[in-house]
Amino acid sequence: MKFLRRIIPDYWADEGKSEGGRFRYRRLWKYLVSLTALVSLAPLVIMTAVNYYQYQKVLRVEMIHPISQLASNTKRSLESFIEERISALNLIIHDKSFEDIADQKRFIAVFRNMKNSFGGFVDLGLIDAEGYQRSYVGPYELKGKNYKDQDWFHEVSLRGVYVSDVFMGYRNFPHFVIAVKNERAGGDFYVLRATVDTETPIRKIISPLDLRPSTDVFLINRKGILQTSSRFYGRILEKMSLAVPPFSSRTEVLEEQTREGQSYILGYAYIERTPFILMIVAQPKALMENWLSVRRDLVWFLIGSIVIILLVILWSSTYMVNRVREADLKRAALLHSVEYTNKMASIGRLAAGVAHEINNPLAIINEKAGLVKDIAALTTEDFPQREKIIKLIESILVNVERCSTITHRLLGFAKRMDVHLETINLELLIKEVLSFLEKEATYRDISVNFHIPENFPSIQSDRGQLQQVFLNIINNAFAAVEDRGRIDISIREDKDTVAVTISDNGHGISEEDLQRIFEPFFTTKKEGGVGLGLSITYGIVEKLGGRISVESKVGQGTSFTVILPAKRTRF
Repeated sequence: MKFLRRIIPDYWADEGKSEGGRFRYRRLWKYLVSLTALVSLAPLVIMTAVNYYQYQKVLRVEMIHPISQLASNTKRSLESFIEERISALNLIIHDKSFEDIADQKRFIAVFRNMKNSFGGFVDLGLIDAEGYQRSYVGPYELKGKNYKDQDWFHEVSLRGVYVSDVFMGYRNFPHFVIAVKNERAGGDFYVLRATVDTETPIRKIISPLDLRPSTDVFLINRKGILQTSSRFYGRILEKMSLAVPPFSSRTEVLEEQTREGQSYILGYAYIERTPFILMIVAQPKALMENWLSVRRDLVWFLIGSIVIILLVILWSSTYMVNRVREADLKRAALLHSVEYTNKMASIGRLAAGVAHEINNPLAIINEKAGLVKDIAALTTEDFPQREKIIKLIESILVNVERCSTITHRLLGFAKRMDVHLETINLELLIKEVLSFLEKEATYRDISVNFHIPENFPSIQSDRGQLQQVFLNIINNAFAAVEDRGRIDISIREDKDTVAVTISDNGHGISEEDLQRIFEPFFTTKKEGGVGLGLSITYGIVEKLGGRISVESKVGQGTSFTVILPAKRTRF
């Protein structure tokens, strides 16, 4: 909860209650959070996206490069293997005469030397221009066999060199044939034909030790027939399920999809002077393991950074807006205080002028009325309606005294008389104030209830000004309650202060009016109110070193609490 209070401003839920500052700080907070987040997070997201694609690009290159390199190296090895055997056959056929190699003993010696030097040869045969096999060395009885009608014989007679597809033949194992031709004088020719085992030497070349378990390397011919067994796409001499890649004189690496929609990376190379195509098929999912790890780290880094930055932004924005709001509140309070002081100064000057102008006529009225009363009282002659005139004059004197009291209050408000401290029993003082309103309470049947602890200590304060304070508040309470209303007065002690609470069950004060209730000339009374009572009360209480607060609910009543410094002595 403490953490949430640090990042969620306190005014988020309360601000809507105030019309003047409605949503202002909330809007400021939103702008601050949005702009700071945009400035902070946008570069982070852009840089992460750039790194994401750069990493992906680099890893893709690193993923493709080994396949391309492996295909090129294997292509060169295969071409070197085939070329070595063609060169060996060419060397024999050009170094020896037909008669030499037609001799069976010499032919056997040649085959033995060739097999020991190069390996991979199964048998060797010498075929004349008519297609008859004149000499043969190998595990089968093929001497005298005629190849004149076979395609390979026509191919080698035309091109001079022939390398066949892998086939089973009557040898019943996968092999391919290399045949070379040598011209003789008179337009005649003969062919040296060798059979090469496929599985052992070729398999060694195309199966590197560091091959991934998910990667497959094999040979096919131009028709897509497997020339070596594949790990995933069939056995030797079966039709491969993948499409035959287009011809290219260079090593190529492509991203393809199977008929089932599965992606794979294909590296291939056409082997020169042969029908073979080297195929390297890799599964991208296995190759992308490093990329997936990097991508996961990038995503978590981005999420973690965003969360941390947002928390810092929320905390700092809330802190800054709170400081701005506090400064605004202090400024508003200061302006209100200045405005209040100006009003009080104006009222003071006005009150002093009014009191001065009224006091003089009142003094004359008082003097003349007293003189008339004395004359009437001392006259011994028959004076008709003497008693009635004396009563009327006494009424005039009472009202003059009342006006004098009012002007005295105005002068007191204007002059801000010094505080005269004395020991005061608050209970007796409040009851003295209530004695002025006793008749009204009886007439309107208003009950006044005291809640004062026994032997409550006295305080040190100004009696006259406190009387004015409580008279103003109780007067307002009488004005607020209906007939047969209720007023409660309680006093409590709290360390070095004394709190007097005067509550009524009157009509209450609205929240809007409650904020202005201590302003001079502000009144909620429709008739007879000048709006000075509570303003004077507020000033007196502050002058006495206390404070005053008010709580009210419309229709339920109002409570004024006057807190005064004790500075008391006990009886």
